[in-house]
Amino acid sequence: MDAVCQGLTFLVIDDEPEISLFFAKIIRKMGGDISAIAANGAEALEALDTIDRAPDVLICDLNMPGMDGVELLRHVATRGFAGSIILVSGESQRILDSTRELAEAHQLNVPGVLRKPVGLPDFVDAMRRVNVEFTAQDLSPHGPLDADHLRSAIANGSVYPHFQPKVDVASGKVVGVEALARWHDKNSGVIMPGAFISLAERSGLIDALTDAVFKALLVHALEWQAEGFDLKLALNVSVNTLHRLDLPDALINASERFAVDPSCLILEVTESQLIQDVKVPLEILTRLRLKGIGLSIDDFGTGHSSLQQLKRIPFSELKIDRSFVNGASDNEASRAILEYSIDLARKFDMSIVAEGVETQADWNLIAELGCDTVQGYFVAPPMPAEDFADWALSWNDRVG
Repeated sequence: MDAVCQGLTFLVIDDEPEISLFFAKIIRKMGGDISAIAANGAEALEALDTIDRAPDVLICDLNMPGMDGVELLRHVATRGFAGSIILVSGESQRILDSTRELAEAHQLNVPGVLRKPVGLPDFVDAMRRVNVEFTAQDLSPHGPLDADHLRSAIANGSVYPHFQPKVDVASGKVVGVEALARWHDKNSGVIMPGAFISLAERSGLIDALTDAVFKALLVHALEWQAEGFDLKLALNVSVNTLHRLDLPDALINASERFAVDPSCLILEVTESQLIQDVKVPLEILTRLRLKGIGLSIDDFGTGHSSLQQLKRIPFSELKIDRSFVNGASDNEASRAILEYSIDLARKFDMSIVAEGVETQADWNLIAELGCDTVQGYFVAPPMPAEDFADWALSWNDRVG
């Protein structure tokens, strides 16, 4: 049997003993350990407060007597739970989706939402996503991070990108990468950007960080060009960076130094970060487009002014947020938003990227609806630069 639970510990929370026993049996057969079994939220909290080591995964029913699973999420969040949560329920899909939104608003990690009766393949798929999260994220405690520590890390080259591939839907070929900052600390291991980007913004280090990641992107792009890869190169930029009036010239000059065509570059701007006073950002973004650099509106659909941003900023690409992509084949609301976003992008003559593609069903749906490019764990997680060329060659060989 698939050992997707190998090395992980679980707390199973369900008021139906047969369901709890089903999960316990399957988890043990797949190499996992059971820390505790609870019949409701109150028992789960008691277990969390008394067991020696916090479990890696909570499997949580929603409708339970006493403290239900929805209320439990709030208490779990206040305890700073850093593992994964698999939500399980016989309630409607809309209730499951709302609960997942609530969990993510609490900054909890929910890689799986399962309808009862739970089938073994669905559970295995959810656990594979758990394993991806554990592989891709730094789960070691690194303690409080400070500006001096980050400044030193940027200066000594300890902050550099991993790269997540982008694949053309029609051909299946690798057509691009997104550079994603990682802080490689000798004591804490790999620190994910969620732990240090806001620190960089608050402390005035975001420009230095962006420059370091961009330089690394150009260096590796030159290497990949020599190996025959013609790639679009995507880089996230903070809204703080969009107040640098010299940004367009700085990017063009750096591209010329590394002999990288600026038309290969795409700057991804998170929609929810775009501010109302856009005079300086709008000047910068428009100049970037004049110089041939692509602009992508990232996480589309998660902000509050999507249409206004599309109207006033010359975006060339629309990147649909993973929350509307993953699982959309089984979710009518997500599919409707996905279809609307694709139709809107076509009307604005923008290319379309679907991020967060994690299953064959996700891929099949976005192919059916006409997305241009796919990015997500179904293709590959972010990887170090030294692994990319071999991976891309192998992927392209498989798709023919």
